[in-house]
Amino acid sequence: MNQAIIDYYRCPDDMVDFRLAGDVAEDPGYFRFGPETVCYGTSSSGARSRRVNGALYDAATDVRIADGAVHLPLDPDEIIDNLRSERYYGTGGRPAVLNLYYRLRPFLSPPVRRHLQRAHLSGWKDIRFPRWPVDRTVDRLLEQLLVLAMKARGVHRLPFVWFWPHGATSCVVMTHDVEGVAGRDFCSRLMDMDDSVGIKASFQIVPEDRYAVSDTFLDDIRARGFEINVHDLNHDGRLFADREGFLRRAEKINTYGRQYRALGFRSGSLYRNQAWYEALEFSYDMSVPNVAHLDPQRGGCCTVMPYFIGRTLELPVTTIQDYTLFHILNDYSIDVWKQQLEATSDRHGLATFIVHPDYLLATRARVAYQALLEHLAHLREQRRTWIPLPRDVARWWQERSRLRVVSHGGRWRIEGEGKERARLAFAVLAGDKLDFTVEDQVSAEAPTFRSPGPTLAQLNRA
Repeated sequence: MNQAIIDYYRCPDDMVDFRLAGDVAEDPGYFRFGPETVCYGTSSSGARSRRVNGALYDAATDVRIADGAVHLPLDPDEIIDNLRSERYYGTGGRPAVLNLYYRLRPFLSPPVRRHLQRAHLSGWKDIRFPRWPVDRTVDRLLEQLLVLAMKARGVHRLPFVWFWPHGATSCVVMTHDVEGVAGRDFCSRLMDMDDSVGIKASFQIVPEDRYAVSDTFLDDIRARGFEINVHDLNHDGRLFADREGFLRRAEKINTYGRQYRALGFRSGSLYRNQAWYEALEFSYDMSVPNVAHLDPQRGGCCTVMPYFIGRTLELPVTTIQDYTLFHILNDYSIDVWKQQLEATSDRHGLATFIVHPDYLLATRARVAYQALLEHLAHLREQRRTWIPLPRDVARWWQERSRLRVVSHGGRWRIEGEGKERARLAFAVLAGDKLDFTVEDQVSAEAPTFRSPGPTLAQLNRA
């Protein structure tokens, strides 16, 4: 019950004590934890709904604080895993109409494809959960739980390992999925655009059928300081159509990963089945949207932070794709991108962009992308936003997962490989919410514990 929050914050194990209050029901469903946080899973109190629409039972009213522990009517690890793994949305299968679409796609003109895509995505504004344009349900739930844990221990300041190296306030990664010959041939110019503001990106390459992939092409990308990842196998939309077929393709994908020296993977059109990821031999994946209202496969992981799927780190896609913005919403401004950036960076999260060289051939698309690059460069300077390659984010998050905060000689300090890049941070209670402070060093004075705080009922009456 305590692992999800410890992994997220990398705080001392003994400062969090959640206990399950009662026996959970066998039937999973939707309920609330507080006025805005939607949960999916089992609980030991109230009712669970099969639909997210309508009134949902608030399980937060059944929380009890006693003896320094938080007694919950739910298992946080289960709820958070359900949300990140998209279990609330089913198994990840696709409607038959999409299978038919991908069979016919090679014979359809681009205008016809766009018309069918808009029709399929109609009604996206009416989807209540996850919440567009950025959903922070997982992060918000963890914040609420940490508040309760701190109140139970009677502390107003709790140490943890800051989310990003050297105290960066948030993180942005730029990625480019190369889908066709025209996109491949535009990659050099796209690298020029990125280099004009000092941003490096990863290029996701489709290994089979779409275009020839020469060693010269790959070497040029590497020589300029950019990264190469594998993008599906042939981008035909059928990677996750069935388990046996996926395993055959995964074997080929892994071979290409070794050949390309690629650490990361992304599936075509962000189709996914997280339960099958153990067959992929990559350090990290970038195939799970934060909120997928405008993607062929809906759902979303409901977090703006990286998380592990087994041994694989997931870097969620937290912004709208350029194709969707330009050709589905018919919007060539960067307003939506800026809105999503604000929502992620304000809570110190990860903003992952997908911009295809194939869709930057038109002048107005390039103008929009250049405006985005300049805005990101501004954030880097003004807000200390970290803009690395995806592989650097993965390396950091894997290092961070092994760091520990310990008390030694009356001081908190971070221990573990990579601690020189880490910064000690504190979650500070501000009423019933959290503020964060970040130290300039990896250690700071350790506070003493007070007696356990008031019960939740007392807090609600205050």
